[in-house]
Amino acid sequence: MTSTISRLALAAFALSASILSAQPAFAAVACGSGSFDAWLADFKTDAAAKGISQQAITAGLAGVTLDQSVLNRDKSQKVFTQTFEEFSGRMVPPRMQRGSNMMKQYGSVLSRIEQAYGVPGEVLVAIWGLETDFGVNTGKFATIRSLATLAYDCRRAEQFRAELMDALRIVQRGDLAPAEMKGAWAGELGQTQFMPSSWLKYAVDFDGNGKRDLLHNAPDVLASTANYLAGYGWQKGKDWQPGSPNFAVLQQWNKSEVYSKTVAYFATQLARAP
Repeated sequence: MTSTISRLALAAFALSASILSAQPAFAAVACGSGSFDAWLADFKTDAAAKGISQQAITAGLAGVTLDQSVLNRDKSQKVFTQTFEEFSGRMVPPRMQRGSNMMKQYGSVLSRIEQAYGVPGEVLVAIWGLETDFGVNTGKFATIRSLATLAYDCRRAEQFRAELMDALRIVQRGDLAPAEMKGAWAGELGQTQFMPSSWLKYAVDFDGNGKRDLLHNAPDVLASTANYLAGYGWQKGKDWQPGSPNFAVLQQWNKSEVYSKTVAYFATQLARAP
């Protein structure tokens, strides 16, 4: 998220980690049928059948209610119409100095991450800045409540049902307690806004403290973001400009060409900064 165009607004054209790519589908228990409480009870049964512990189910879903504000946001998304020049001009200059400072502050960490995953620090810091202002604005929505709301709704029920299952798996694995899971309205978590499915697949404990923490731990945040990009085929030592294979990887992070071009531009500016 950012101070002027938040991560939530960016959801109008692409949610992080291609959240808008799936098509609507019926969940195992019909979406939108009956009361939310009845749907949630059925979901808990399904979660247990899929191997999620009763402890994680109870901790994650106890007292969860429908969040109408999430549905309102989902249904009122507007088409993103800014050009690259408009968007990058609005987003990059206010973040250049902080981004340059982050490059210096985390220089040794970023160097080790590049050795491990092949992704340059400039790219990671650019994503970090654009997503949440370097961790300042990660979102205040209760993640599990948001995901349950969107899974109950019929627009993208199956997609969000799977994300809700993965959110409970994060709880079961011990990465986060449910109360810690706060983020954007559509379920993105952490300082670079991972969906739960991406968290499970790509989150790493880079500082070796025994916990994958993408909410508070910058080394874990940056390394996990690099792991995501590497997982989609980032080529070490190659550039990231539009038309390159690495730019195609940036578009796996966010499908919007305007957003991906802004990441590439911001990263290039950081590489040139003194």
